[in-house]
Amino acid sequence: MNAEWIISLATFIGVCSLIALVITLTFRNRTKLDDRLENLTLDPSAPPVIASVTEIASATLPKLAAPLMPYNPQDRTELQSRLLHAGFYHSNAMPIYLGLKMAMMVLPICVGIALGLFGVVPLFYSVAVGAGLSVLGMVIPSFYLDQRTYSRQRELRRALPDALDIIVICLEGGLSLSAAIRRVSEELRTAHHTLAAELAIVQQETHMGRHVGEALQQMADRTDLEELRSLSSVIAQSERLGAGLVKSMRVHADTLREKRLQHAEVLAQEASVKLLIPTVLFIFPCMFVVILAPAIIQVIDVLSRTQLFR
Repeated sequence: MNAEWIISLATFIGVCSLIALVITLTFRNRTKLDDRLENLTLDPSAPPVIASVTEIASATLPKLAAPLMPYNPQDRTELQSRLLHAGFYHSNAMPIYLGLKMAMMVLPICVGIALGLFGVVPLFYSVAVGAGLSVLGMVIPSFYLDQRTYSRQRELRRALPDALDIIVICLEGGLSLSAAIRRVSEELRTAHHTLAAELAIVQQETHMGRHVGEALQQMADRTDLEELRSLSSVIAQSERLGAGLVKSMRVHADTLREKRLQHAEVLAQEASVKLLIPTVLFIFPCMFVVILAPAIIQVIDVLSRTQLFR
């Protein structure tokens, strides 16, 4: 019993030391210059301003991300591309993502050990559950990135034909391609917020001097969408060969709409196959119970009356 208490006490001291180390590393970088700037910018008579949860997380999570930060440039570039595909464009997106992943891995096991030491839950079960949640915390962020990327791409595919139709109407009305993109980003802000935000970035890049085709190619790289790559190729070829841009974009919009219809038909054909599994697992057993249960009861009743079962 004394050995168990010594091990529990040592584990508790270790967890507390780890938490104290994280807090110390988080708040020790506050310099005198920061204090002077705060005194100059804030009213001395005003009450102290409490930092928001977002600011605290943005300052803490990058420091927790150091153990998980990839050292290989290729792995770092791949992770950065995944974050861009998911729509995280902030410069600290990678450290915040890795810090959140580290916190989700470490926090459950620490909480499990603490609950076990305080006797709320048996130590073995609390550590086992904490370890399982830590494994989930390692997997869930990556799964969330993939799901967010898939959702964004699906939303962009649905909105792109409508946006191209509006761009064609604007071009026929005499607007330039850059002005048409700006108008579409404003018009689609409510109906298709994701595409409107991406087109607003394209507009800002064109104002900075980048060509529209190059800006759309950058948008395709950010979203990892093949339809946008083909759109940038259509614009580049139309300008290089002198073909009509309006006609080319109208044909491209019809092609995208046809692909969307074909994809819907494929999903409709797959629905019958996908419904087979829940039908076999859930509906057929219920039908068998309803149909066969009375007969089985009668057979058991008859057999129980025979000499064999007496």
